[in-house]
Amino acid sequence: MIHRRLRITGKVQNVFYRDWFTEQAQALGIDGWVRNRADGSVEALVQGPGEMVETIIARAHQGSPASRVEHVEVSAAPHEIVEGFMQRPTA
Repeated sequence: MIHRRLRITGKVQNVFYRDWFTEQAQALGIDGWVRNRADGSVEALVQGPGEMVETIIARAHQGSPASRVEHVEVSAAPHEIVEGFMQRPTA
């Protein structure tokens, strides 16, 4: 089980990026959350088997059909107890 925090920048708000990301994470069986940031980026915490986390990171670079991802910053994240995958309010 690995834990990663993602910070996605580009045209990623108001283009259904969070909905799309949530669907992708749920399909992969990943736990965590995603939310918009006040600076226009999207932040996500993803937890799961290494192969699945690497897959969601690769998909984060592609983004939803209407988005335009410029950069995905990936960093280690502390373990949080999260069951399933959800959207959180903007921070």
